[in-house]
Amino acid sequence: MREVAILGVGQTQFGELWDRSFREIGIEAGFKALESSKLSSKDLSALYIGNMASGAFIDQEHVGPLVLDYSGLAGHHIPSVRVEAGEASGAMALAQAYLAVASGAYDFVVVGGAEKMTDVPDERGAAIASSTMDQEWERVFGASMASLWGLIARRHMIDHGTKREEFARLSVLDHENGSKNPLAHFRNKITLEQVLGANPVAEPLGMLDCAPSSDGAAALVLGPLETARKYTDTPIRISASQIATDFVALMHRRSITTIDSTVIAAQRAFQQAKTDPSHLRLAEIHDSYSIGGLMALEDLGFYPKGAAGKALSDGAVGTGGKLTINTSGGLKAQGQPFGAVGIAQVAEIVRQLRGEAGPRQVSGPEMGLAHNVGGSGATSIVHILSRVN
Repeated sequence: MREVAILGVGQTQFGELWDRSFREIGIEAGFKALESSKLSSKDLSALYIGNMASGAFIDQEHVGPLVLDYSGLAGHHIPSVRVEAGEASGAMALAQAYLAVASGAYDFVVVGGAEKMTDVPDERGAAIASSTMDQEWERVFGASMASLWGLIARRHMIDHGTKREEFARLSVLDHENGSKNPLAHFRNKITLEQVLGANPVAEPLGMLDCAPSSDGAAALVLGPLETARKYTDTPIRISASQIATDFVALMHRRSITTIDSTVIAAQRAFQQAKTDPSHLRLAEIHDSYSIGGLMALEDLGFYPKGAAGKALSDGAVGTGGKLTINTSGGLKAQGQPFGAVGIAQVAEIVRQLRGEAGPRQVSGPEMGLAHNVGGSGATSIVHILSRVN
């Protein structure tokens, strides 16, 4: 297997982009990534697109050829593959693109993620978001994605003594970082009191514990590491790309306060990268709900079970702490266009490793981790990236 590098990144604004179409934002992100890699379209062997629910959100299926067509590349007849894994669709597309380049099947590929979510009413959007649950054993009985994470939060509080304000701090941290990100959906800072006092959604979670529905797209260009410096002065190695899956329904899982798919994907990723959590100072973690972010810190191996809340309260996690997370603003502040999340997380790690993150730049990172989750944890994907010295 060949080593694989990221040569270029591109991303659109995240937010309520009512004046822009799905194809527009997808193409913009792709061309930005291609331009930053100094490759041309004729160099490409394939296109991979992470997208969860374009059929439900915008009545458009067959989006692989659509994006290729409106990118002006249909005449090249290269494969254009749409990949779906719930909210982890972007990271899943990246994992497939990584394997294609690592195997030698393709040399240069664009992998993108896009979702247009805000053109439907809120009630319809919530129903689409909940389609990643078990429809026959969860959704049909009235559960929503928010209510499942509410159940998980309450169980974590009972089993591990986690306090409400501990996972609320993750939203405060995300907004602090998002305020420095010009592409973020939300750029306003919030206080712990605002999170705790927000309107309830699914007790104990309130409105400010939940990531928004967003429009947006992000893209990467991948190629063999051995030739990467022909196309960029700062190639970033994909040191690990790992996927793990679990039961869809919560009731079938070993525990609802541990996301086993995250635990296994992380263990495999650290083994592949020949490192361990103690050597990482930078991570983009999946926090569609604040309790999910707190659990990710534990399940990825950064903290023992039940210890992440105290780390958040003590400031060990965050700017200037032992571990810096979600410099992009995370899903809560940067936004949550389902298909784009996993790609945008990796794009942020690339910017940090290249020293191109502006006012949110972390000092001298050599390695970073990106963690993307589908549904309530049935799919987890972990990528570890490193600088090439």
